[in-house]
Amino acid sequence: MADYIKELRSLIGHRPIIHGAGSIIIENERGEVLLGKRTDNHLWGYSGGGMEIGESVEECARRELSEEMGIEADELELFMINSGPESHIVYPNGDEVYYLEVIFRCRKYHGELRPQPEELEEVRFFAPEEIKLEMISPPIRPVFRKYLQEVANRR
Repeated sequence: MADYIKELRSLIGHRPIIHGAGSIIIENERGEVLLGKRTDNHLWGYSGGGMEIGESVEECARRELSEEMGIEADELELFMINSGPESHIVYPNGDEVYYLEVIFRCRKYHGELRPQPEELEEVRFFAPEEIKLEMISPPIRPVFRKYLQEVANRR
């Protein structure tokens, strides 16, 4: 967690906040999607996280991908914005967040997959038909509903 959020939390405690975030859906050349299994709820999701002061949403998404999964995004394409009641999360420590999340799609990337052990138990690629909403972390299920519908429409 960034120092900004730590300072904010010292002032307001666990009360809900609105927090900007950047995320990336990675697709490989076979159309598979890179997901990481989270250590906090043991569900799957793409790379992403909260913005730091002075950081652009693109910089945030790229930083989170590098930190969490060890790879670098070469090109980003805007996919969607996720916000509202379904973007709400209560973390195990009681902190409440409503994310305003900008999600990018990336098909060109480089580096070696290296999951961040504090955040991810494992990372791997899934064929879209393998992905069930129940396996996805709840705040990003709306994103996957749209993503899987879009993939189905492409076929």
